[in-house]
Order: sequence, then C-alpha cells, then structure tokens
Amino acid sequence: MPEGGTPHSVVIGAGIVGACTALALLREGHRVTILEPGPPGGEQAASYGNGCWLSPMSVIPPAVPGLWRKVPGFLADPLGPLAIRWSYLPRVLPWLARYLLSGWTEARVARTAVALRALLRDAPALHADLAEAAGVGGLIERRGLMYVYPDRAAFEAEAMSWRIRRQVGIDWIELSAEELHQREPALDRRYGFAALVEEGGHCRDPGAYVAALVALAEAEGARRVAAPATGFRIEGGRLRAVRTDAGEIAADRAVISAGARSKALAAAAGDRLPLETERGYHAMIADPGTGPRTPLMPSDGKMSITWTDRGLRCAGQVEIAGLDAAPNWQRADILRDHLMRSFPALPRDLPAERVRVWMGHRPSTPDGLPCIGPARATPDIVHAFGHGHVGLVAGPRTGRLVAQLLAGRPPELDPRPYDPRRFG
Repeated sequence: MPEGGTPHSVVIGAGIVGACTALALLREGHRVTILEPGPPGGEQAASYGNGCWLSPMSVIPPAVPGLWRKVPGFLADPLGPLAIRWSYLPRVLPWLARYLLSGWTEARVARTAVALRALLRDAPALHADLAEAAGVGGLIERRGLMYVYPDRAAFEAEAMSWRIRRQVGIDWIELSAEELHQREPALDRRYGFAALVEEGGHCRDPGAYVAALVALAEAEGARRVAAPATGFRIEGGRLRAVRTDAGEIAADRAVISAGARSKALAAAAGDRLPLETERGYHAMIADPGTGPRTPLMPSDGKMSITWTDRGLRCAGQVEIAGLDAAPNWQRADILRDHLMRSFPALPRDLPAERVRVWMGHRPSTPDGLPCIGPARATPDIVHAFGHGHVGLVAGPRTGRLVAQLLAGRPPELDPRPYDPRRFG
C-alpha cells in the first residue's frame, strides 16, 4: 500500500459477520471487496436459516458441567437435540474432547459468559441502527425474548445458567402460569412458568436483512465478486493478494469471515484452528394462523419459535456430522412436531408446500468463543469466524472490532478472549 494511501481490504464471506465487517471497514475509509460465491442472504448461508434471535443473553456456551455424561446418549440417539454421527466420531474426537473440557466447571463457563457478554451487549440496538441505514428497519423488532418451562422447578434445574447470566448483568422478569398465558394465550397449557428477557430482540427475515446490508455496502462503494477465496499471496510477512478461482485480487488487508468454511483459509494464513460445524435445522410454516406474541424457547424442545415475514419458524438441533454429510430431514420433522405440540391450534393437515425445512452449518470452536484477531502469517489478515450459536447477534460488534484491529485503533472491547492464538 502506498504511503498514506487508501487500504484495500478483501472481506471473504457475505454472511452477517462479513456484511457488518464490510460496512465497518468502509466507515474506516477502506476500499472494500466482498468475496462471496453465492447470493448474499441466500439459503446456502447460516445467516439465512438461523433462529432469528438477537439475544444479548446467549452467553452460556453449549458445553456445561456434566455434559460428558450425556455423550453415550448423543451417539445412541441420532434424533436427539444434540447428536453425533458414529461415522464422524473419529474425526471429531479431538474437537469434542476440548469442547467438553471448556465447560468442565462453572468457573470456566462464567469466564466464557463474560467474554460473550462484551461481544453481545446492546446487540438489538446496533442491529436496529444498521437496518435503518439499509432501509429495512422494520426487520428488527425489540419486544423481548422468552424462555418457557413446565414449572418453576424446571427453571431452577437450570440455575447455574441463570445465575451466571445475572452475574454478567442480564435481568429478566419471571412469569407465573397465569401471567404467561395472559401474554401467550395460544401456548400449550403444559407450560406454567417463563423468564422474559426484555432486552432481547429478533429479526423478521435474516436472509433479507443480510442481503440489504450487503446492498448497503455496495451502495457505499464496496465491490462484490462472486468467487470463492482459495488462499493468499504473502510476501515478506505482508499480504499482497487474495487468491480466488477467478484469479488473484490485489489486497492490503483481508478478513476471513467464511463461516464454517473458514478452516482451510485460516490454515492458508498460518493457523490450524479447531473449527467444526454444528449443523442446525429449521422448519417453517407459512400462514399458520396462530403462534407466539413474543419469540420463545420451550425448555423441553430447546428450539426458538419466532414469527418471520415468511412464516412461523422453529429452529434448533445440533448435529455433529461435518460439512459434507447429507441432511437428516427427520431432525426438521422433530422441530415441526414440537412446534405443533407447543401451539395446539396449529392446523394438523398442512399441505407439504406450506412447510419449508432447511439445514445449515454453525461455525463452532470448542470453547464457545469466536476467533477474532490477526493471523499467524501476517497481521494484514484477520480471522472473524467461529461464532457458533451467536453469529447473528454478534455480527455488528464483531465487524466493528475487526475494523478497529485493521485500522490499528484501540478496540472498543478487549480482544484477548477471542484471540485465535489461544489454541496454540
């Protein structure tokens, strides 16, 4: 880059993290190229099919104390809420061991929660600002998020998670059975207790939202190239170009934000990072006629139920099976059936064309924290992936943090918990 010149940054991936990063870099004065082989916000992307939640309270990592006892069940039940395919076990075993160790004690979970809280704080407001700028302000709603339980005892069985949430500054309102059903008259009567987190929000169409953010970046001067990145040309410790299927793109900086497909690019930048895919599913009913007033998660289903502009979506499940295994659509059927039980007035004779199913790949590290920080080969490349279950909600602050790191400015939050070098 010429002395005093404008840096050219290539953002690899146009999911929510890549879109937010591109916008943040433009506002730092960079020229920006976005590399994305598919349509932004398209069905191929995790950003399209997630649970829609903007949840600053999603600070508890998937692995918690005692989870190791359930591993035999994960292997035995291919349709459980967390399943591991036998054929993939040898390959995923090192990652799985680190995953279980990361949540071995409450103290470890609490440290992760502190780091996640910093990344997720004020997320609904940050998303609302971005959506307004992109002309889609109506896609972001801030009416809270609700966890529902059969009774208070079921809520108290998750006491550690709620205790840690309280420690990092998350508040909630507890609702009795009567209060819950006044708020949610269509919800099945087997639920008799709820925790309402008022600071939560949701996105009415994540795919359309991401597409609008990328369109905004293009309107502000970003160039989009429909090609996959394949590697980098690094000379003398400095980035010279990003390699693609269509040839090289000269670049001064690059951001790896390709979601679950970031692992090989990270290796090309000198880092062998333990990234896996937690495959998730959703089922969505068009014109259901009934549903929740507030997005909610039943404790016995561990799935989000949210109104979207396309229909009533239920999303969840974790399947460890790699990037290339075929979907197991029975897992989406389980979500649909649980949705039916949660809202008994939903029609039972739905024609196939009114139920859509989807499977995507959460990019997950074993410790529940993303990788955000410079690559080993050169500080000109920054990793920004591995957000697991918090990719949508963490997008805005991740993008800002990446832009601050590449600009050499003091970051707005301590980046050390997300440093890729923590994996050695």
